[in-house]
Amino acid sequence: MAATAPKSVLFVCLGNICRSPIAEAVFRKLVTDENAENQWMIDSGAVSDWNVGSFPDARAISCLRKHGIETSHRARQVTKDDFLSFDYVLCMDESNLRDLKRKASPIKNCKAKIELLGSYDPQKRLIIEDPYYGNDEDFETVYQQCVRCCKSFLEKYS
Repeated sequence: MAATAPKSVLFVCLGNICRSPIAEAVFRKLVTDENAENQWMIDSGAVSDWNVGSFPDARAISCLRKHGIETSHRARQVTKDDFLSFDYVLCMDESNLRDLKRKASPIKNCKAKIELLGSYDPQKRLIIEDPYYGNDEDFETVYQQCVRCCKSFLEKYS
């Protein structure tokens, strides 16, 4: 029997230094905890090119470490190829969603299903607010939302 191709998910926010790297790291940990690393291709990216090459925000790294999660992610911008190679592109707010759908619209054979990550939240918090101008508590809120949403997403597609 042939091995099934891994499923793939790309988490996206505006700059790829706060929300999407948290979501990526959370999802990666959930998948690792289930010994399913070989079943998923996981990454994150930005709608904008502002932070390309940068590490996540120090507050995002601190929040993840507080929960025993490490990340070595470097910010990158979403590319046309992402819409052809990822099964799911999960973003954080309506602005991300509009930008991604606009970028994907001219691409023939776009395979990515573009959705809000919050659509998987059992607590029905659809939007994951940008914590950049906030404080540590705002990063913790993002983390908790990402945990809920990523668990629900993983349960649905595993």
